[in-house]
Amino acid sequence: MSQIFSCSGEENFFHGGSVYSNPKEAGLLLSLGHHVDTYLPRKRARTTAPFGNRFQQKKRGSIDVLPDECLFEIFRRLPGAEERSICASVSKRWLMLVSNIEKKEISSTVLDMDGDNGYLTRNLEGKKATDVRLASIAVGTSSRGGLGKLVIRGSNSTHGVTNLGLRAIARCCPSLKALSLWNVATVGNEGLIEIANGCHQLEKLVLCSCPAVTDKALIVIAENCPKLSELTIESCANVGNGGLQAFGRFCPNLKSLSIKDCPLVGDQGIASVLSSATFALTKVKLQGLNISDVSLAVVGHYGKAVTDLVLANLQNVTEKGLWVMGRAEGLQKLKTLSITSCVGVTDRGLEAVGNGCPNLKVFCLRKCALLSDTGLVSFAKAALSVESLQLEECHRITQAGFFSLLLTCGAKLKALSFTSCFGIRDIPFGVNLPSYFTALRSLSIRNCPLFGDMNLGVLAKMCSQLQYVDLNGLHEITEVGLLPLIGGSEAGLVKVNLSGSINVTDEVVFSLTKLHGGTLEVLNLEGCGKVTDTSLAAVADDCLLINELDISRCAITDLGIASLAQSKHIHLQILSLSGCSSVSDKSLPYLVKLGQNLMGLNIQNCNAISRTMVDMLVERLQRCDFLS
Repeated sequence: MSQIFSCSGEENFFHGGSVYSNPKEAGLLLSLGHHVDTYLPRKRARTTAPFGNRFQQKKRGSIDVLPDECLFEIFRRLPGAEERSICASVSKRWLMLVSNIEKKEISSTVLDMDGDNGYLTRNLEGKKATDVRLASIAVGTSSRGGLGKLVIRGSNSTHGVTNLGLRAIARCCPSLKALSLWNVATVGNEGLIEIANGCHQLEKLVLCSCPAVTDKALIVIAENCPKLSELTIESCANVGNGGLQAFGRFCPNLKSLSIKDCPLVGDQGIASVLSSATFALTKVKLQGLNISDVSLAVVGHYGKAVTDLVLANLQNVTEKGLWVMGRAEGLQKLKTLSITSCVGVTDRGLEAVGNGCPNLKVFCLRKCALLSDTGLVSFAKAALSVESLQLEECHRITQAGFFSLLLTCGAKLKALSFTSCFGIRDIPFGVNLPSYFTALRSLSIRNCPLFGDMNLGVLAKMCSQLQYVDLNGLHEITEVGLLPLIGGSEAGLVKVNLSGSINVTDEVVFSLTKLHGGTLEVLNLEGCGKVTDTSLAAVADDCLLINELDISRCAITDLGIASLAQSKHIHLQILSLSGCSSVSDKSLPYLVKLGQNLMGLNIQNCNAISRTMVDMLVERLQRCDFLS
């Protein structure tokens, strides 16, 4: 404000025009509107004194007739932030005036003891995201510890957040440390430049779908916010290399970098920021960018502190890029690596990555069509520290690669997940596998349609320490393969998901509860149409710790619900009965009894349950969340 009014001293009034340099801003935000109550001076009716003297009372004055400049001077001299907050609640005009007072413009003769440490967090979404609400947040939080984190998701369609709202935040909230803007098309460079000039403590910046933001604003933020440590830019079509180069020059403390779907970002920007933050940057995500092998070479050479790396949808990256990244041997501290939809992932490239990342613990590979059994096994032999391996839609991986992987790194591998890998078939083994016991604790095979009982039988002999089993959507597995796997676990199964495996029967559930009833906590049988009330009776009798049960679309009736309710040791927190058409209103007393501990109950598509019963359940189980 001082720049607008050219203040010459603490006791001098500012001179000049309106508070806003642009007259349209004042007309837009300072008009009171028909819904705001305000006092306007009126003439009082004439009265006649007893002796015939007549007089007309003078107009009563109102502070609201003062121009913006005078009100601004009054507000900046108030004794504290709480007093300014009270004034801001009088009208929209006063609110916008108070919200434009910068900390440095508050009179030095005023002793303001209010703290400003940035402890508060505010979230605005959809219709609530307006400039007026931002101004209220700016003024209100300044008297309550200071605003530390602000998240804006979406914007009001008619009076959305604009640069004016961010200006209020910038001037009243110098303590702001984290700013996130999601899908806010009406905020551009001007608003972010205000943030840069007023919020020098900024440590985290997230910009997602902000098309009006360009490199111009990012350069100013980089120059004025040296403490910035987390930067996320997604789907910002006008952000390019210039902004990233500025962050590389001015933000040496940058620890986390995520750039996604920004078409103007290329090798120059990525190389600049990575090479400048060599010893600080620990997390890097590059997705949907027009970068080449050069960027991956820079990652491999300068990523000396990187522990988490995500590479996704990089169509211009080839085998050479991955090979150079691994051979550069700069990723010695890398612990988590995720690669998705990168055509450059080949057997040779993946082997080089394994050799260059000796401390890798978690590896996730998705939609890599060129990877074969040879590359997967070569990687496993090179990356001997891997403890968790996830593969999704890698269709050239076969049964041979699957079990060779277990034989190669099973001694350290604790979690293995294969999802939608159509190349793994259930065929007889040509040779006998050697006796081998893995350290595997978690096994997930999801939506691999040709994975069957023979594969499960071999796993049962190798995986005696399993605690978490997820066999979702495996139509070929039956009790022939499941019973040995269940019986082979010596550690005790804790979580079991058999949803969508249509051949699961009561016998499988009975074996599961008898052998692991003392450890089982979560059981998902959704879509197992052969599971009946018999299974629920077994759960009620033997499962001592179960707290989450999903029996959606199973052959369950009221009798099965009654069995659960009559158990003395079951304390379910989540129960899903969705699509159980034979569960009716007769289950009301049983569900009420179970509801003493329930936090979530799903009774969607239970056609035999009436609306009246649903209303009664909602009334009686007030602590429970319903889906109906």
